[in-house]
Amino acid sequence: MKATAMAPWLVGRALANVEMPSSEQPWSVVGDLGSDGVARLAVGGMGEGTLTVEWSTVLGRKLSGRSVGDKATAATDFTAQATLKNLPSDSEVLYKARVGAKTVYGRFKTAPSSTDTPVRLVWGGDVVGQGWGIDPARGGMLTFASMLKENPHFFLHSGDSIYADVPVSPIKKMDNGETWHNLTIPEKRSPAATLKDFHGNYRYNFLDEHYRKFFAQVPVIVQWDDHEVKNNWSPAEHADLADPGRQAFRNYWPVRDGRSEPLYRKLSFGPLVDVFVLDLRDYRAPNSDNDQSKAGPETLMLGPEQVAWFKEAMAESRAVWKIVGGEMPLATYTPEWGLDSWANGKAEVLGREHELADILSFFKRKKIENVVWLSADVHYAMAIEYLPEKAAFKDFQPFWEFIAGPLHAGTFSPQGDLDPTFGPVEHFCAVPRDLPPNRPPSDDLQFYGKIEAGLDQLAVSLHQRQGKEIYKVVIPAS
Repeated sequence: MKATAMAPWLVGRALANVEMPSSEQPWSVVGDLGSDGVARLAVGGMGEGTLTVEWSTVLGRKLSGRSVGDKATAATDFTAQATLKNLPSDSEVLYKARVGAKTVYGRFKTAPSSTDTPVRLVWGGDVVGQGWGIDPARGGMLTFASMLKENPHFFLHSGDSIYADVPVSPIKKMDNGETWHNLTIPEKRSPAATLKDFHGNYRYNFLDEHYRKFFAQVPVIVQWDDHEVKNNWSPAEHADLADPGRQAFRNYWPVRDGRSEPLYRKLSFGPLVDVFVLDLRDYRAPNSDNDQSKAGPETLMLGPEQVAWFKEAMAESRAVWKIVGGEMPLATYTPEWGLDSWANGKAEVLGREHELADILSFFKRKKIENVVWLSADVHYAMAIEYLPEKAAFKDFQPFWEFIAGPLHAGTFSPQGDLDPTFGPVEHFCAVPRDLPPNRPPSDDLQFYGKIEAGLDQLAVSLHQRQGKEIYKVVIPAS
């Protein structure tokens, strides 16, 4: 009531529209919000026309800013984006975005300007995987409703934001004899092969009301993994799918650097947190046995240019906490699904681990501390501490990695032990090792992570989809 009184141009409708369940309802997403007062806004579902955005703060008595963005056309699946500038720190921003005669409303919090205000973020990955789509009778994507209740400053989306290669059928039989009833659209009935198909995969997720409400209110920092294109894809082998997959990703997700720059980037969120978003897809070599004894073109994961950027950006960071959006875990591996990540199961540094060892050694030499890696991909939640004294490769400082997911997909369990190269100590795993594979979201084995970053400590917790906390650790700042 107070917010709408102070900002009458919103006519009391700041959040009403995002609750409507119609598939024709407009949607909006704010992304790559930084402490420099800049963010991107993406919208869709409003037809053809030029995007205009107006915004004000909750305590503002008049319009604070206005931006004119792209034109929504059939070529972009009627999505459009705009850049918001001069956003004030420590504020709640209300916005309305218009294309033609249709309008969408939302709100978000901006970055704090001092270390007195803790930064709260949530993260996770893996959405609409293994054929588990939107079943309204089972509540839809409830994990997003739980994450919204956490009232985070932002959400780090750790990849697999769609499953372009996995169809969603109207009916899916469950192990317990029940039936899962999916909402469907034509583009989700077969693996994506065209730009239209890829666009449809993103559009499908916005059919879920929890998903729409979450992204209307929580800024996202998004990275991609394999299922935005195809399982275990690499650019050398799957360029025919990677190009339309990349275009659809950039049309739907608001990435600050526009639609042609690299997807790896750093976002500063006040003096407490810098987020380093890695791209483990665009520069990698094709999958192999991942056991090469020397580094070379066949062992690339990030690639020389991204590694150089990562080192330089980390060395220059003055934030208390350095959050690495790692996308794929460092020590998990499943040979039966392909050695697609860093690990290979052997103690010595081999394959892609050459690149990782070089990065970790650099952090030690430069005394880069308070580094935490966040990932998803493997469809379970886990807390891992990496200790040099337990490692085969010892030239690094201790650090933590946390895995969270799936947000709404099939749940699996770890296969075997963790790769011992960097001394991983498993402190928590959310599922038993003998869990039957591909558990449905209704089993409540969907997981997200939460971080409260303060000046003196980082509190990290893991939660199941109803919001219940299942693990927590507090890490003191170095």
